[in-house]
Amino acid sequence: MSGGQTTSSSHVIEDLEKLGSVGQIPTSKLQEHAESVRKNNVNWKSYLQGQMISQEVYNFISQFDRASAETRAKLLNDNPFQFVVVFRMLMEGISRDQTLQYVLTMLDDVLQEDKGRVEIFKNYAKKKKESVWQPFFHLLDRDDKFIVYQASRIIAKIACWSKELMERKSLHSYMVWLKDQIKIPNNEYLLSAGRCLQMMLRIDTYRIMFVEVDGVSAIISVLAGSPSFQVQYQLVFCLWCISHNSNLAASMNRGNIIPTLADVLSDAVKEKVTRIVLATFRNLVDNVKEETVRQEHALAMVQCKVLKHLELLEGRHIQDEDVIDDLKFMIEKLQESIRDLSSLDEYITEVKSGRLEWSPVHKSDRFWHENAVHLNDHNYELLKMLVRLLDTSRDPLVLSVAAHDIGEYVRYYPRGKNIVEQLGGKQLVMQYMMHTDPNVKYEALIAVQKLMVHNWEYVGKKPDGKQLAPPAGSIPRRA
Repeated sequence: MSGGQTTSSSHVIEDLEKLGSVGQIPTSKLQEHAESVRKNNVNWKSYLQGQMISQEVYNFISQFDRASAETRAKLLNDNPFQFVVVFRMLMEGISRDQTLQYVLTMLDDVLQEDKGRVEIFKNYAKKKKESVWQPFFHLLDRDDKFIVYQASRIIAKIACWSKELMERKSLHSYMVWLKDQIKIPNNEYLLSAGRCLQMMLRIDTYRIMFVEVDGVSAIISVLAGSPSFQVQYQLVFCLWCISHNSNLAASMNRGNIIPTLADVLSDAVKEKVTRIVLATFRNLVDNVKEETVRQEHALAMVQCKVLKHLELLEGRHIQDEDVIDDLKFMIEKLQESIRDLSSLDEYITEVKSGRLEWSPVHKSDRFWHENAVHLNDHNYELLKMLVRLLDTSRDPLVLSVAAHDIGEYVRYYPRGKNIVEQLGGKQLVMQYMMHTDPNVKYEALIAVQKLMVHNWEYVGKKPDGKQLAPPAGSIPRRA
């Protein structure tokens, strides 16, 4: 494998190895369209007569088109640079979309027949001191989306199959382009963009660049939108590839990755989606050097109910050995991670996951008495996370618990009132006093009282001394 490609289990990469093979059942709009494009007949004679191509180009393309694989191979071996010249002239000189679709599909098939043929383009560009990418990058601006994505496939194949890696400037441009494509709402060629990413991210240098251009957050945003199972598979495959780099894997719990993957796993209807999520989780636990980060990842999975789901999966009849092995490994590691878990560790994990719920620590006076001051650790990291959840979450449960926790923080750490105000927490809590959800409204009211008064015995009570009743359906707790 060239360029530092990852060697992976055959079960996981089997689908990718069939990428674009002629004769495969079409699985995307691009492949389906390519099948119809191959059936077209281009009248090359009319292009010659119209002086849109030269006699030399006509002689080669008329012979090359519709030739057998053996004849094509002989033409390429006899004069490889003529092959490049002809296809570049056709790509740059033909304006008719239908013909350009045909030329690109033919070129894609030629490269698919023999991956080594990408070197012909590389060698020609090197000889001419030109960029091998420019003719293809130019096509990414076309209006015809089939042309755009067929050109993108060819770029990915040259980048991945060549002996030399794509240079940094071109790589940056292409990765930004791919990131933007997967973010396009209702993109009918999303599967094609995903295929290109699957190929590119098997090479470590390309993974690093994709992370640099913030590509991971784009993947997470698409996965969070509940796409089709095939898109889920492709994009989690991309995360799996990235997680092979131990340094990148160590930072992958940022940006809601583990909660999103946990949701994909719990909703998965196809075994291949389950398999690739498990493989990614395993890398996030097993492929990270620092023990503290491994523990952080494992606890984040536990917080997102991954362990419970894995234990349910273990009870099912699963035949895939990769899935069985990953299940056994992950259950063992996650169970191990919670054996010596303190209440503070549990709380930190929950807050970092962003999925607050009424777990026992929130309602424990002892917990807040002993640990309120720890919300100040690492430059108020946990407190800032609570404020951010108040600012960004739309989940009434999360808002209720976050408001409650800020109230308990200032109750047991009175000097924290100014800090909460400086962070914008007081203003956020006050605005939720008018929230439509009764639980959010109640918790905000109690939290504001704690932020405003010093005599805690009166907090949560009416002027006549009676306790304010929490809304129906809320979980009783001590104020």
